[in-house]
Amino acid sequence: MNIALIGYGRMGKAIEKIARERGHDIAFILDKETTTGDLSKAEVAINFSVPDAAVANLKLCFDAGVPVVCGTTGWLDQQAEIHAYCSAKNCGFLYASNFSIGVNLFFQLNEKLAQLMKNHRETYTPLLEETHHIHKLDAPSGTAISLAEGICKNDPSLPRWTMNKDDEKGLQIVAHREGEVPGTHRITYSSKIDELHIEHKAHSREGFAFGAVIAAEWLNGKNGIFSMNDVLNL
Repeated sequence: MNIALIGYGRMGKAIEKIARERGHDIAFILDKETTTGDLSKAEVAINFSVPDAAVANLKLCFDAGVPVVCGTTGWLDQQAEIHAYCSAKNCGFLYASNFSIGVNLFFQLNEKLAQLMKNHRETYTPLLEETHHIHKLDAPSGTAISLAEGICKNDPSLPRWTMNKDDEKGLQIVAHREGEVPGTHRITYSSKIDELHIEHKAHSREGFAFGAVIAAEWLNGKNGIFSMNDVLNL
């Protein structure tokens, strides 16, 4: 399979390594300082560009008839526009806030726990914390937003997520930026007598890169709007 890499930072390079190990070729690379190859020769693109460039890069690929796996976060206020543009171009699009297989299983666990805890909100208060490296541009992380939306969807007493400590009705998200942490997400339910939590901790970017390549293999040749639930049959 010929792959286009949109964004050639640390994630792009990690994806390239895994893609080549799995027998794929890199037909095109687009980065703010690098443009090599021919996009029209790509069968699928993997986008991990900066948030400000994401929408333009996605449209560039759709215009070329290249389906896109997108892991860039921080642009979702334009998601409806991108879905419509992709459909108009009869192309394929798969977005995920996190491509790690473990994280996508964690999403399901998070929703199940929220269903169990919604009847005990008078006793337990939920908190969502995420920690990433100091180079991450958006906060909270896309993964944290996906987790928060999963909790709010299953608990009517939480109408929204928030980073405002004074918002007592919202699900609190706290974002930490420390060193070179690949990504840690923790949901805690606390009471006066005890607490319980679930956590996913990434040890490296390899899990994200591997999942993105798996998603690209799955998306190749498909038209439509998809998610990692489709890839993993969740």
